[in-house]
Amino acid sequence: MSEEQSAIGALEARRLFSDLKGASAVVLAVSGGPDSVALMWLMARWRRSLVRGPQLLAVTVDHGLRPEAAAEARAVRRLARELDVVHHTLRWSGDKPKTGIPAAARQARYRLLMSCARAKGASHVLTAHTCDDQAETFLMRLLRGSGISGLGAMARRSDCDGIVLMRPLLEVPKARLVATLEQAGVGFAVDPTNHDPAFARARLRLLWPVLRDEGLTSAGLTRLAARLERANAALDVLADGAGRFLKLMDPTDGEGQRGFDAAAFAALPEEIRLRLLMRAINAVGHEGPAELGKVETLGLVLDEAASQGTRVRRSLAGAVIELSRGRLIIEPAPPRRRRQGEKA
Repeated sequence: MSEEQSAIGALEARRLFSDLKGASAVVLAVSGGPDSVALMWLMARWRRSLVRGPQLLAVTVDHGLRPEAAAEARAVRRLARELDVVHHTLRWSGDKPKTGIPAAARQARYRLLMSCARAKGASHVLTAHTCDDQAETFLMRLLRGSGISGLGAMARRSDCDGIVLMRPLLEVPKARLVATLEQAGVGFAVDPTNHDPAFARARLRLLWPVLRDEGLTSAGLTRLAARLERANAALDVLADGAGRFLKLMDPTDGEGQRGFDAAAFAALPEEIRLRLLMRAINAVGHEGPAELGKVETLGLVLDEAASQGTRVRRSLAGAVIELSRGRLIIEPAPPRRRRQGEKA
């Protein structure tokens, strides 16, 4: 058995979960698949090794999308009882979308997990994302044309309105989690949608053997995503500094408005200009986050107008962007008039 397929031992688990010893209670997202079942099994073993540690709450979200989900939730509950872990099943109720089901289910899952954590007084929510998930996410975002910020790695730790979201297994290949369960004699469910070519992630998984033969591995893509995340963080720091500089150059922002000295703005590197422009649009706009591609197109229009000394006025994502008389102004767009019969 290769190192990438070896089981995770107690010492390694202690390292993976070491920063959770001081938590009061943690919610474990456990679907019943191998990754999340391994997370629960490893966490339970780790907790037993401590004199004092967090309470473990396993939560299974039944999205109501597959008839097998209820039985899988019951299997998780049985295993949780054997491991002395409290278990809850939460259900995604209400109408389901006709398209974009994976994204909608993911949003519902996180909403339910966070609500449960707050209700139970848990400080952390843990998911079982692996090195393979990190690589798949990178490829999915690459196919969608994401920029540097989108291609960066999923964070091991992030804050969600006071609840810490953690992915402690991000550096672990899925094969090692499966090997851990097999060695322990612990069963798990297999979600058929993981192999359903109707879903983009499943189609990407079919490509992995070919990609690995060419040297493109999950570990390699995960390393690339981490490097892009590092570069993205550095660019954000530079954008912060540029924003403070522009504020000094043009401190005349009005209520709900962002303003830049046009010449100072034009002198910045393109990536920094785009970041500042997107930040300003998202700060005052009222139609959701601006798309990077549209901000890039707007940036080209502004560059051309600045070089020719002409005035330009555009709207994007509920904001109006105007370049005139040496100033770049971003302010909220007037509310759109609803067409006859259009719902509010």
